[in-house]
Amino acid sequence: MSTDRRAQLVTGAIDLIATSGIRALTHRALDSRLGLPLGSASYYFRTRQALIEAVADGITARSRADFAAMRERPGSLGKHAAQTGLSRQGGPADDITRGVAGWLDQLLDQRRNELIARHALIVEVLADPPARSRLAGSLFSLDRATELFTALGAAQPLDSAGDFLALLEGLVFDRLAGTRADVPAGTPDSVEQLTRPLSIFLTAVADSAASDQAPAQPNSE
Repeated sequence: MSTDRRAQLVTGAIDLIATSGIRALTHRALDSRLGLPLGSASYYFRTRQALIEAVADGITARSRADFAAMRERPGSLGKHAAQTGLSRQGGPADDITRGVAGWLDQLLDQRRNELIARHALIVEVLADPPARSRLAGSLFSLDRATELFTALGAAQPLDSAGDFLALLEGLVFDRLAGTRADVPAGTPDSVEQLTRPLSIFLTAVADSAASDQAPAQPNSE
């Protein structure tokens, strides 16, 4: 019951932030939203900081599970790349791009409140580097992305992974609060919109990897 109640409180905190804003997150408001006796939230999470950390941990755990499942799907980034490498358009590059686009679209469709709450909390804890780092790494993993770009044959997998995560963060924010916030998630148009910038990035990585692996041309002199 303790684990179930903690999970209920974390989910409630995420929904409260997403619908009412970060300032609405208090123990009393959370108890009221969930119909729990007053003092329930503070019993499990003694401070507001502890509640924020629990939200970050909850988002991290689900993100890792979702990312692992995505990597196992046919044509997804990671499994397919490790088997075939990243090739030009019309081959694995297109399959990988669409796999990632579909995964992002699923995040936007099924985990919208988590994404909104995460952005709100990151701004809230900017002056707290450990908390900010915890939240920043709660959705996308730099270590996992580096492993993937190593499998893709990128010359600088860590740099490519960091650039890729920056792109993913930008795409998510754009769809939540940017110029494309009106594009409905869970639709072919949504997947197509996400595919375009991902394709540009991954094709550039493919071109760079192919160039680095090409045999040197003999000197004609």
